[in-house]
Amino acid sequence: MPRAINQKAKVLYVMRLLLQESDEEHPLSTEDIIRRLNEAGVKAERKSIYSDIETLRDFGLDVHGTRGRTAGYYVGERDFELPEIKLLIDSVQSSKFITERKTMQLIRKLAGLMSVHEAALMKRQLYVKNRIKSMNESIYYNVDAIHQAIAEDRQIEFRYYSYTVTKEKKFRRNGRPYRVSPLALSWAEENYYLIAYEAEAGKIKHFRVDKMDGIKVTEMFRRGKDLLPEKEMGEYTRKNFSMFGGEEQTVTLRFSNRMIGVVIDTFGKDVAVTSVDEDHFQIRTTVAVSPQFFGWLFGLDGEAAITAPREVMEAFEKQLQRVKQGC
Repeated sequence: MPRAINQKAKVLYVMRLLLQESDEEHPLSTEDIIRRLNEAGVKAERKSIYSDIETLRDFGLDVHGTRGRTAGYYVGERDFELPEIKLLIDSVQSSKFITERKTMQLIRKLAGLMSVHEAALMKRQLYVKNRIKSMNESIYYNVDAIHQAIAEDRQIEFRYYSYTVTKEKKFRRNGRPYRVSPLALSWAEENYYLIAYEAEAGKIKHFRVDKMDGIKVTEMFRRGKDLLPEKEMGEYTRKNFSMFGGEEQTVTLRFSNRMIGVVIDTFGKDVAVTSVDEDHFQIRTTVAVSPQFFGWLFGLDGEAAITAPREVMEAFEKQLQRVKQGC
């Protein structure tokens, strides 16, 4: 009976073998395929392999054949091309909110989308150790609970914490839970943030997902959804630098011409640019005025300046004085 079951599934064994162990540089010969099938307890003959290959091609698998000394078969186009998988792996490696253990798990799963030969080459390029990574393994359950709450139009409860100088968790509000209406999840500055409406405070707040503890989906329906329509979400996250809140104000900023790339990266290609002189340009845009916004300006090393309104210019000066005085 086992042999009969394996024979019925033979074409699936061939497909898995080609997906896992073949690529353009490593085609599998008919003899290789027969030998590997026999090791799996599946009887195969050369003629039946030809038939299986044609079946897989009819099914849509991009199987190529080679001739000469390296005659054999390999899978060409896949659901994810090698550069795409490399991009995904790089994103996982660089994401601070993903723990080191989960990073390795995700990379192993992504590596399963390529041949074992490509995966072996990829492993030589991994640099996970000594990267700054989250210590909260429950972040994936948090994300899942938040998505569930949004899909079911429900509020959530959770405790929120920060760290003390002794690196211990300290819960905000003495551990009293927050109850909020989740609006969206946003990835900014290599961290995941929840954008939510808190009825108790009467405003939209942001929470680092990796610092949320014990999320529970409640029976209460969400509130405040009209405050941030989905179509405005991209603009909202752009204005709120580093996901920290601040009063939204329209400001005029002057930049050296060499900063045009930075401006487009930050504000988008649609931002209106006006020439000031042959060396400078200016933009007028709405931002969330906050220490993070001022820090971004300061990081441009004198290549940018606030020119209006006066109150924002004065707030920037006060921020510089606070930094100069220190704690």
